[in-house]
Amino acid sequence: MSLELRNFSVQMPGNILLQPFSLAVAAGEIVTIMGASGIGKTSLLSGIAGDLSRPLSVTGKILLEGKDITHLRPEQRRIGRLFQDDMLFPHLTVGENLIFGMARGPKAERLAKAAGALASVDLAGFENRAPHTLSGGQGQRVALMRMLLAEPSCVLLDEPFSKLDQALRVSMRELVYEQLVARAVPTLLVTHDAADAPEGGRIYEITNAGELRHV
Repeated sequence: MSLELRNFSVQMPGNILLQPFSLAVAAGEIVTIMGASGIGKTSLLSGIAGDLSRPLSVTGKILLEGKDITHLRPEQRRIGRLFQDDMLFPHLTVGENLIFGMARGPKAERLAKAAGALASVDLAGFENRAPHTLSGGQGQRVALMRMLLAEPSCVLLDEPFSKLDQALRVSMRELVYEQLVARAVPTLLVTHDAADAPEGGRIYEITNAGELRHV
């Protein structure tokens, strides 16, 4: 699996938010993009995911596993996202949240797979819990496994650790990166905190001029 952006840019009428750039992310690689708040990090991810709000738009090409997905609907792109908030459906149980994005099949099998996923992140027996009963860290672990159970071809991380306390932030980072590398998923992380960047990974910065610069 790989993600490739070719001459990709984000713009609005009369203004270019992100200048055209090209970037390739290999299977199992986590590339970090940094920048100040409001500079366009989330817009970059939304442009890749296909849910960028007007009047913003993208130019260039998005290739996933060599396939041009630039004009596909968001649900057709097989892109997973993790946000600052866990974004769990409040009217569903933890188990129901986990099976929501999974491939169709017997419900019992999907629930068993969900139970195994919860156990793998130290949440065994949480299937029937309501999302509002979870701590911040527990909610993020459920959100992570829900995303992974949908078997995405690439993952976009939108500052998913920013609302966690420092100790939990470190352990959550380790868990997320471990899971993504093990599954060989190409990943883009946007953050304003250099400590979030995986050790040894590539880091880019969005400048005030809207250019992507390697750090």
